Amino acid sequence: MVGQSPLDPSESRTAVLLEPFVHQVGGHMSMMKYDEHTVCKPLVSQELSFYESLPMAMRQFTPQYKGIVSVHLKKDSLGNLTLIASPSLQMESCGRLDNTIGDSSVTLWHKCKWAASTGTGSEHPLVKWSHTQLTKTFKDSCPGKMLLRTDLQYCTDSLLEDANGNQPERKSYNPWGLHCHRQHLNRMSSKHNENKLHQFLLLENVVSKYNYPCILDLKMGTRQHGDDASEEKKARHIKKCEQSTSASLGVRICGMQVYQADTGHFLCKDKYYGRKLSMEGFRQTLHQFLCNGNHLRTDLLEPIILRLKALLSVIRKQSSYRFYSSSLLIIYEGQEPKENTAQLGKHLHFQKTNCATSHSTHPSRVDIRMIDFAHTTFKGSKCNHTTYDGPDHGYIFGLENLIKILQNISEGK
Repeated sequence: MVGQSPLDPSESRTAVLLEPFVHQVGGHMSMMKYDEHTVCKPLVSQELSFYESLPMAMRQFTPQYKGIVSVHLKKDSLGNLTLIASPSLQMESCGRLDNTIGDSSVTLWHKCKWAASTGTGSEHPLVKWSHTQLTKTFKDSCPGKMLLRTDLQYCTDSLLEDANGNQPERKSYNPWGLHCHRQHLNRMSSKHNENKLHQFLLLENVVSKYNYPCILDLKMGTRQHGDDASEEKKARHIKKCEQSTSASLGVRICGMQVYQADTGHFLCKDKYYGRKLSMEGFRQTLHQFLCNGNHLRTDLLEPIILRLKALLSVIRKQSSYRFYSSSLLIIYEGQEPKENTAQLGKHLHFQKTNCATSHSTHPSRVDIRMIDFAHTTFKGSKCNHTTYDGPDHGYIFGLENLIKILQNISEGK
């Protein structure tokens, strides 16, 4: 582990030391954990504009916006990198955060040690995280995080494929968030000095209430490039859409983690896996997302479909909005209600590979959230390039197809 250095006492009362958000399954910007109920991400003015003028009807389908925080990079003599968030006085007086700054929220000192790729065996020394107690004993309230962390060590091998182009199934943790964070720290350390302040958005951690959060990140719509994209970027995104289910279905998989009850670990897939999927492969992966390794969670289908239909109704009414490159999260609790577990014994004669179904009247905890609005445009936006009429038909096309596929799975088709 990396050598420790004490936190400056003058800093401990005003600073929040950020850590990677281990449940990030997609995207390219690094999501950071600010406190148990809050995450933060680099501020993009177009996304800020969206949150500041968010229609009331859409608020139930987006993370709560909590404000802005300043972040700076700190490097010590050993090469340890730290991201430190400094809430403004305005933020504290507004009381937007869940915890009082400088108290229980500042409990961990997180550092990243960069080293040459000279490790042997399965251990890779590129990124290691270490934790030092500051105010109280560290206890992780979320069992799912412990399964994902495994010392928060990122291995580059996790994103490689085998000779057949298949990704190894992740059984210990989801590496994608750490991959994004490593790249972000690298960019910050190479381009900016330690004194430069970076603005981050503070947003609700939409999975904080889940013990074992199963998350599906879906890139929505038939078009992904924003109005401000260069010709080169525009062509690149158009090609990605044409070669994936974005063109045929209006939706493609950008990331996934699903808790496997039979192994006690998360099965993870990333955006490169999602881009290769055919329409049938998309359907099969959606089925896999709802399977816990023992059986299909049929109890989830109805509440998910109902929420998607409610979102569809809202999107149809949002004239001028275009949600280019935004994602939709489908979230559910991987730890089944006791009613489901009890009924599982009735289905033991089914083969595990067939993912036998389990029925329950217990209402499952599911959530549907739209995220990532850096390229969203709408009438009156400060960053508006083009004003569109009517709703986002590409997004609607994706939602309609997603609902149809889930309905087919529900009917056993």
